[in-house]
Amino acid sequence: MFYNRETFDKSTIGVIAFRETRYRNHSALLYDFKYQILAVHEPSDKHSRIEHSIINESRCEILHTNLTELRQRLIAGDTEDVVKYLLEGDILLDSEGDLMKLRLEFQSFEQQLRDQKMFLEFSRFLWLYVEAKRYMEERRIMDAYHSVMESLHHWARIELIERGILPRTYVWEQVKGLNSAVHKLYEELTVSRETVEQRIELVLLGCEFSVMSKMAQCSDLLLRILSSRVQAWSIEDLIHHPELLSVSTELPLVLRKLVYHNLVKEVIVENRGILGNRNILYRVIIE
Repeated sequence: MFYNRETFDKSTIGVIAFRETRYRNHSALLYDFKYQILAVHEPSDKHSRIEHSIINESRCEILHTNLTELRQRLIAGDTEDVVKYLLEGDILLDSEGDLMKLRLEFQSFEQQLRDQKMFLEFSRFLWLYVEAKRYMEERRIMDAYHSVMESLHHWARIELIERGILPRTYVWEQVKGLNSAVHKLYEELTVSRETVEQRIELVLLGCEFSVMSKMAQCSDLLLRILSSRVQAWSIEDLIHHPELLSVSTELPLVLRKLVYHNLVKEVIVENRGILGNRNILYRVIIE
């Protein structure tokens, strides 16, 4: 053990050390450091940063973050390393038990966490699907191919979440044996004998059906937030809601789609500060 309390500053509330051994001989560049360390600081420390250090003669890469940012990274799932640190690393310090709680939360993958990840994946899926359609209209075929491939990746993650499986970066290996619709579309896009344009059009049709069928279920988190208070919500309120920070870019598009499909209602209010200017607010439709 190389860890001692003086290695990190007083704001450190948790430390996880991870050492990758499976692929070390295959990629010295990726696994150049003996240890990857996750140092978690108090909430007031908001600056994520990376540090390269030698601790007791061991080369270490240290990721400094706080609990809020760490949880957002884990929900986003964009960085597989962080997921591995939490689930497979050695917890060396956990002064308040927060890291163990977070590990158990992701290991059990219960409904509240599923809802958060589901909405994030659906938001990105929808964004990329719409982007692919726009590229096709502009005859930018290879850009459309890239976007629709990425949209399928998020659809695959949705299918895993629906089955209670935590998505990892090797998502196509995870869905391969599930006989899922998205894997069939993935094969259609990548190995079909049709032209690239025909393959994209076919997959977009499948995506359109998925958007329609999954919208309400995948947007449960947003619909729950909208119904959590009597007052209607502005888009700015929603973008800064703690549970929606990770989808701030895609949120306006999702919200407008929900309005279009009669799952969310517009509320028009007069802007008292500017004559003739009215604000659009949102609330969930109560049946």
